Amino acid sequence: MLRDAQKVCGIGRFRLPSPLAGYSFTASNGRGSDDACGYAPSVIRERRPTILEVSPNMSNPFQIVVCGSIVPDPLQTLEPVTGPAGPSLKNEMMLPAVLDPWAGHALYEAAHLAGKTPGSKVWLVSLGPKAKLQQVMMTVAQKVPFELVALDGPASGFTDSFETAAALAAAIEGIAGLDKSRLLLFGGWASASRGAGSTLQMVGERLGITEQFQGVDQLTVGEDGGLEILERVEGGKQQVSVCAGPPAVLGWATGNLPEPRNNPQVGMANMRAIMPALQRAKATPVPGAGLSYVSVSLPKQQRETRVVKNAPAEEIAREIAAWMGEE
Repeated sequence: MLRDAQKVCGIGRFRLPSPLAGYSFTASNGRGSDDACGYAPSVIRERRPTILEVSPNMSNPFQIVVCGSIVPDPLQTLEPVTGPAGPSLKNEMMLPAVLDPWAGHALYEAAHLAGKTPGSKVWLVSLGPKAKLQQVMMTVAQKVPFELVALDGPASGFTDSFETAAALAAAIEGIAGLDKSRLLLFGGWASASRGAGSTLQMVGERLGITEQFQGVDQLTVGEDGGLEILERVEGGKQQVSVCAGPPAVLGWATGNLPEPRNNPQVGMANMRAIMPALQRAKATPVPGAGLSYVSVSLPKQQRETRVVKNAPAEEIAREIAAWMGEE
């Protein structure tokens, strides 16, 4: 069994017949690299018992597609207006844009998973005005490695989620070499510009993916390739769901990862593919036929302040609890 070992320092790698064909093996003689360097390719002279370390073979990489668009910077003043073409934001084309924060969490989680699973790949499918997409990608490209699939179309929060889902699904179907049996569709649980949380679900349905999880905070891949998913439920609680494996749709909440630091090397590598992808971006109108809005307005802010001096902490806590119980 120890014949045909490669001549390497410290370790020897070799093949074994079934039923262990699905595993990779590392052999070590328990000594330093000086003895190992003298081994011949056909004979191994061992002075101590050989140790075999068996680990699962990572032969099932993931293909992760992240759906994420751009939204106006939330630090700006957003004022809705109604025009001949329907509602929009005042001076919308002049407002600075950022990657949707919900989609950003999904992208970082996708890159983290791909980094732990050799052979995996991440695509970012984004619908938005080409010029604004280019501005946002200059920043996002420095965070994590991915391949951009760009669609030149509206990114307003007033676009129809049904039409948006159809455009995104068609773009995903057109990705060359995509294997749906290994597909994980990531995206935001909701959106900073549209809180319906329906777009990602409809994209999954159009792709024939019925295993869908929303409000995801954590994803764990088991040794058998199964997925253990921690997702949010009502009442501030979470539930653990188990899926046999891809394909699956995961709508991310905030996750557990911080925003990655800017990496100029990653940015330059990404931009080599992002700029041609933007040039190839197809015009994608989202008509929204039959969609109408009765009224559009900002949420009303209501604030009631009462100044009380020398109130004990217990009384304040009881009053807050009673107020929360009335909601």
